[in-house]
Amino acid sequence: MIRVVERPLAELAVDAVVRAADDGLGPVGAVSRDLDNAAGERGAVHRRLQAPLEVGAAVITGGGNLPSEFVLHLVVQGADRPATRDTVRRALASAWHRAEGWQLATVGAALSGLALPDEEAALALVETFRDRPGATGFPAELQVVIDRPEQRGALAPYLGNGAP
Repeated sequence: MIRVVERPLAELAVDAVVRAADDGLGPVGAVSRDLDNAAGERGAVHRRLQAPLEVGAAVITGGGNLPSEFVLHLVVQGADRPATRDTVRRALASAWHRAEGWQLATVGAALSGLALPDEEAALALVETFRDRPGATGFPAELQVVIDRPEQRGALAPYLGNGAP
């Protein structure tokens, strides 16, 4: 099921929130910086790495001071590789796989937090969530955070008649 939510991602009480990151788990965009601030020093400890990650991957860390227990970090760009539709989609697919393995039932993601224009972010979120293998049923729910009314319109074509 996909639900549209109008509240800050950092305030969602879900199993995990999605955060766009670079290959060193640095924040990509304002939504990621807001999550980092809300997670505090406890969250920063979880984001420390020994080596850069592969662009297109996803990793799970603890949520620090966030109401969500975990953070799904989407590695969408590197030092010399910008975020693209392809890197975001690959990272989302990896995130859904990680969420399944950890049996995370509910995941929250901000439409404006994926380093893509709203329409592309909406398509990437909905398609990768719907097209994931569904054998286990995890994650069962995606809560898509919008922060502007026009973002609902960006999602509408992909959700159709309120269907999940």
